[in-house]
Amino acid sequence: MLDPGAPSQFSSSSAPSSTGARLMRRKPVERLVAESGRGEGGSLRRSLGLWQLTMISIGATLGTGIFVVLGEAVPDAGPAVTLSFVIAGLTALFSALSYAELAGTIPVSGSSYSYAYATMGELIAWVCGWCLMLEYGVSVAAVAVGWGEYLNELLDGTIGVTIPDALSAPPGDGGIFNLPALIVVLLAMAFLLGGARESARANTIMVVVKIAALLLFCVIGVQGFRSGNYENFMPLGMAGVSAAGATLFFSYIGFDAASTAGEEAKNAQRDLPRAIMLSLLIVTVLYVLVAAVAVGARPWQQFDGSEAALAGIMKDVTGDAFWGTLLAAGAVIAIASVVLTVLYGQTRILFAMSRDGLVPKAFSRVHAKTGTPRVNTVIVSLFCGVLAAAVPLGQLADATSIGTLFAFALVNVAVVVLRRTRPDMPRTFRLPLSPLLPALGFLFCVWMMASLDAVTWMVFGIWMVVGLVFYFSYGYRRSRLATATPEE
Repeated sequence: MLDPGAPSQFSSSSAPSSTGARLMRRKPVERLVAESGRGEGGSLRRSLGLWQLTMISIGATLGTGIFVVLGEAVPDAGPAVTLSFVIAGLTALFSALSYAELAGTIPVSGSSYSYAYATMGELIAWVCGWCLMLEYGVSVAAVAVGWGEYLNELLDGTIGVTIPDALSAPPGDGGIFNLPALIVVLLAMAFLLGGARESARANTIMVVVKIAALLLFCVIGVQGFRSGNYENFMPLGMAGVSAAGATLFFSYIGFDAASTAGEEAKNAQRDLPRAIMLSLLIVTVLYVLVAAVAVGARPWQQFDGSEAALAGIMKDVTGDAFWGTLLAAGAVIAIASVVLTVLYGQTRILFAMSRDGLVPKAFSRVHAKTGTPRVNTVIVSLFCGVLAAAVPLGQLADATSIGTLFAFALVNVAVVVLRRTRPDMPRTFRLPLSPLLPALGFLFCVWMMASLDAVTWMVFGIWMVVGLVFYFSYGYRRSRLATATPEE
């Protein structure tokens, strides 16, 4: 919603006179909202309500940490992995409150990229958007890698065969090419090409199935609960808890997926903040519950980094392969849902960046019949599919976490900046105790980034350098603010 009392900034922000000023040029909120939904040759369609938006956030979040990363985090933190989930959830909560305010104020597809563009300028927005490409695009690949292991569990339990390691694991993990990872990305692409409403319906069904699967795990797993598994609660100290928390933060990256649907929501200003907060609450409760049951049913020393840890626990507790197979079926659906919704978010962020001229126009070209950015979806899906088939999960998960944390830190700054620069702007949700909570959100993000290893920081640094090279060689000159053509 435009702020009728605010002065128009379209012309004043379009053509700064110096290089420094051009790097700091901001895109007014009014212009962001006015351009909402418009792409090359068509428009996105507003078809999503509160229920669908909440399911998108849950679909993008629930499953990654529990079904895939839990087995890797437990050896870092021991039984205190439950505390790691709480810390990661608190970090996400502070940022979620900032997201909720900005999503209700600036209801567009660009998520934190657009929020940064409106508050801190084009260069910071580009850096944020580049981090979001790492967050969304690479996490699609990271999650898809884990899908293959659960698919093998399902195949083994049903028909007694598995996909050979050479075709179910990437190079470096004992394989040549991870075919299942590529397949699940291509399936998600097919759903997305059908339209946002159709994709949301498929996602809702998958979300219901995976919540049921996790609740089933809790019911079965608690029967094998041993209180002795919690006697040495924090064997690796707080350093292990924070390191596991930084890795598990990967599990929370999806809550902001609803904010990427700002231009396809029926009532974005009302429903986006609600969807973000509701989804984060549901996911955090389930994560902590499942992690507590998992560690109670299996001593933490026996977690070996397996990506199918929950299915193994079900087999151990019941002595019956049927329950592990059933959970594997739920995980196959759950991880497919994450791939679908996170891939959706990535395409919408690129859509917004393309419309601003910072990436090629092909990414904002909308198909007239389906109302989807078709070329964008195909390019992103093929890239993520190949990445999933060729790169091991562990390296991807940590790289995704650092990109996510950096973007979230910027969102916490953006909400404070917008409060200062546009205090009278209508807000459907107001973050309480500002600027204290945004400051805590920023500090938590920095703290968790510091917990990641040097290799992850090196990868992140290289990614940032590549992004800046692309921006100065392409986006800096082609930006629609630079060309002063706001009505294109």
